[in-house]
Amino acid sequence: MTADRKILKKMILNALSGKGAHVSVKDAVAGLDWKLSGVPPEGVSHSIFQLLNHMIYWNQWVVNWLAGQKPSVPKHAQGGWPGRTAPQNAAEWREALRQFDRGLGTMTSAAEKADLLAKRGTKAPLEMLQTIASHNSYHLGQVVVLRQRLCAWPPPCGGLTW
Repeated sequence: MTADRKILKKMILNALSGKGAHVSVKDAVAGLDWKLSGVPPEGVSHSIFQLLNHMIYWNQWVVNWLAGQKPSVPKHAQGGWPGRTAPQNAAEWREALRQFDRGLGTMTSAAEKADLLAKRGTKAPLEMLQTIASHNSYHLGQVVVLRQRLCAWPPPCGGLTW
């Protein structure tokens, strides 16, 4: 593997895992009460739980694509927003977090093994992984803002507060 490819691999793995300018799901939701995860602040269209399920949906889409499948894109944006506004209990919240971690683990493993620049159709794995890393980073930023609006930030582990 060339030095350039090693740099690309490191960059995408950092972006997926929440390093550098990104935040990890683990840190973004640390100490968040499951009940609060289902509360959209006034004027906000989604709860943290909905954002998490949205990320899980698209992570799985990318996992399927990386596995050689041809997942379909929903006809309408709402198709990528599965589930309810709030979890019914703490177990459902924990399961959603586990699903996110499993998808992220699968993508990370695929990124470590793949030739990131080998085209498959019109896209290379690097493009798909960068897209999903950016997508997750964007929505995790929303999670932080929602936690701030819900007076539940910073998490016990700390967090950038500027």
